[in-house]
Amino acid sequence: MSGLDPALRTAAMRWAAEDVDEDDRVELQRVLASAMAGDESAKAELADRLAGPLTFGTAGLRGPLRAGPNGMNRSVVIRATAGVAAWLTAHGHAGGVVVVGRDARHGSERFATDAAGVLAAAGFDTRLLPGPLPTPLLAGAVRRLGAVAGIQITASHNPPADNGYKLYDGEGTQIVPPADSEVEAAIERVGPAFTVPLSQGWRVEDRDLLGEYLAHVGTLPRGSARDLRIAATPMHGVGGEPLVRALAAAGFHDVHLVPEQAEPDPDFSTVAFPNPEEPGATDLLLALAERVEADLAIALDPDADRCAVGTREPGGGWRMLRGDETGVLLAEHVLAALDRAAHPDPLVATTIVSSSMLASVAAAHDARYDETLTGFKWLVRAGDGRGTGLVFAYEEALGLSVDPEVVRDKDGLSAAVLAADLAATRKAEGSDLLAALDELAARHGVHLTDQVSIRVTDQAERARLVAGVRGRPPAELAGVPVSLAEPRAADIVELRAQSLRVVIRPSGTEPKLKAYLQVVEPVADAAPDGGADRSDRVAAARERAEARLTELRDQVAELLR
Repeated sequence: MSGLDPALRTAAMRWAAEDVDEDDRVELQRVLASAMAGDESAKAELADRLAGPLTFGTAGLRGPLRAGPNGMNRSVVIRATAGVAAWLTAHGHAGGVVVVGRDARHGSERFATDAAGVLAAAGFDTRLLPGPLPTPLLAGAVRRLGAVAGIQITASHNPPADNGYKLYDGEGTQIVPPADSEVEAAIERVGPAFTVPLSQGWRVEDRDLLGEYLAHVGTLPRGSARDLRIAATPMHGVGGEPLVRALAAAGFHDVHLVPEQAEPDPDFSTVAFPNPEEPGATDLLLALAERVEADLAIALDPDADRCAVGTREPGGGWRMLRGDETGVLLAEHVLAALDRAAHPDPLVATTIVSSSMLASVAAAHDARYDETLTGFKWLVRAGDGRGTGLVFAYEEALGLSVDPEVVRDKDGLSAAVLAADLAATRKAEGSDLLAALDELAARHGVHLTDQVSIRVTDQAERARLVAGVRGRPPAELAGVPVSLAEPRAADIVELRAQSLRVVIRPSGTEPKLKAYLQVVEPVADAAPDGGADRSDRVAAARERAEARLTELRDQVAELLR
């Protein structure tokens, strides 16, 4: 049994002494005392808490609610906001409007108030949104109010023990390099949290931003059909009432929320993981959809920036669509009805780990197409780096932007309204979403995607695994020769063939290494004698693609061992 590293002990004692929150100070001192008494688990925990400051990943700062620099707590939020204030001032935005919002997680209200207090003391016109509200509202509010920045306290779909901090620039977009490193450097220059001034000079924003936003979302539908019964869940988050109001504004009034999940609950008491992608997370939703005989199921994540769609299967029962399926369905819906006078040179975008079908859909509609790194901070800057002409973007992890001129980020509420519009239109035509997917497959080929994910908490080990694949790439996968693509980032490996793709990268929000898989299988043309109708041809192509995807999944899992 080894003793406690003196440098770690000193760092912990210093942080505890400078902490602004008494409860956090006691918490860290308790862990330190256990570590000094020889508790090995306490030593490991202390080292993790002091491992370093949170950094801006795929979607801002995010970490567990705990004392220490490597956690979300009041001292971290206060120092981070002081750094943001210094960065804004250095870029000529002193005194500008900054909007602060929050979700309903543990700690969010206090963190938002602290952030507002720091900004007000630094001389900014600080507007605190009234209560827990969806993240897309904050992103849109930055643009509506002509703000120089926005801060949203949220951990999105992370477990209940986490929280986070998203930073938006004056365009209402999440920051990208070099801004993130500039902000982190500014935070490093901030002294102890207790030395940072706070003021009560902020004010609660009294403009009805939610009402304005929902009224606009109600204008998004392309079709006129409204006969649709919807089962929905906000997944214990802040999107329940806004979703019902958004759908009503668009003319959809037959909406049933999962009662156990309708109100904000920071403990997310009915789900193990409040992410619509996770197995079991939508069980209550699909049960409700079956019970009320719904036409469509909709799941938001807790801060309402992601949207998952569920539909009834032909043989009975329900299933949730994959993010790629919803993405191409809504892309087709947007492009097919696009006002080309208002959008003469439209752009659609997705990420390097999402289905490439969007490229084919874009080409069919004479629209530009771009692929970006993962994260909406890149998607909304697609094309020329500013997202000029962007009309639609999506990522496979259920992120959708159907109205990027208003919200320059993913937005589950507007996506839900457009999904309802599409489902109602198909229903009026005697069709459904699965038939729409078959139509797209028949035109563009079956594109199947999947993931292989392994939990790797050590960042150095993740980097080693990625470097290992890059240094010794396989020559063949699933019976197809593959080549190593030019890397788009140092921590990404891409293996590509005409009908196959593997992208390996560390997660930006979870301690995981992920491999994103895709296979493409063409659908045979109709026989001259009319034999084998479209659904049969698509089914045959999907069966071939699934077999190839299974083989690919097994080989990639072995590759990452």
